Amino acid sequence: MGRRWLLKSIVCGWISVALFVPAEARTVNVAVPTLSMVVIAFTAAKEKGYYTDEGLDVNLVVMRDTLGISALIGGNADFASMSGAGLTAMLGGVPLRFVFSSFFRPMFWLYAKPEFQDIKALKGKRIGVTGLGSGPDNLLRETLKRNGMEGGRDVTILALGLPSTVATALRNGTVDAGTISPPFNFVVKDAGFRELVSYLKEDFVELQGSVIVNDKLLQSDPGLVEKFVRGTAKGLRYARENRAGTLGILLRYMKLKDNLAGPYYDQVRPIMTNDGTVGTDFQQKYLEQALKVLAPKEAPSAERIYNYSLARRINAELDSAGWRPAK
Repeated sequence: MGRRWLLKSIVCGWISVALFVPAEARTVNVAVPTLSMVVIAFTAAKEKGYYTDEGLDVNLVVMRDTLGISALIGGNADFASMSGAGLTAMLGGVPLRFVFSSFFRPMFWLYAKPEFQDIKALKGKRIGVTGLGSGPDNLLRETLKRNGMEGGRDVTILALGLPSTVATALRNGTVDAGTISPPFNFVVKDAGFRELVSYLKEDFVELQGSVIVNDKLLQSDPGLVEKFVRGTAKGLRYARENRAGTLGILLRYMKLKDNLAGPYYDQVRPIMTNDGTVGTDFQQKYLEQALKVLAPKEAPSAERIYNYSLARRINAELDSAGWRPAK
């Protein structure tokens, strides 16, 4: 009942915003887990007017992972960017699909109280993640497995909601460790917590900053999907090519100290995709990672999960037209 009420409240909020949008612009609601670098292609497209050029007025609504995917499934969001929760739903048979991805490595760190020297020391302890079945949760469970432990048996995994809540729980002692995303990795590091794993340096694949769409929308309104992906592709190009402008966007959307924006950008810029797509090898590896953790009764093929053909076509058209983002 609580989730249904919350979804209705979010929808009412979106509708109230839409009343002030010019009639010619179509309102598009996008569920995002954060307004950080993870969704920089979206915020850049919004800031630079690329969505407006497509006749779209895009609302980026921050929601916890599982609620965002629920909104997408229920038709209360047009698109979502919760990759881990989205993939979990797909493995459960929900007809969703990846059509665009901004990053190909996990933008997460596992931080713990300073007295814990390594992952094995977390046995019997509490670890915070944004949501069960989320990308950070799946990464954590595989990391535990590689160290001879099982999440839920050898450690207690707590779903805490937003990334900021996980960092706060670590700092106030509610959890002993947590999967931390930027910019909170800088915050907990400065507070004296120990980095146990930097997933940027591991061999995991994580498709972050993705556009996930319901198959129903792909079939009923492919034009809308194309417009949104085209605007997002331009936003990604801007973020890849314009460091100074992107830092300004980060500072406007995040409560981030000026001196952290540059290191944050430089830290994750190398794991950006070139054009919003990833090759079949990375697609398969991301799927296999999830299958190890979730073990569904029937494993879907990669073709059922991903469809980057639209993003490839759009980028080919932009290249053919010589389109480059203006500074």
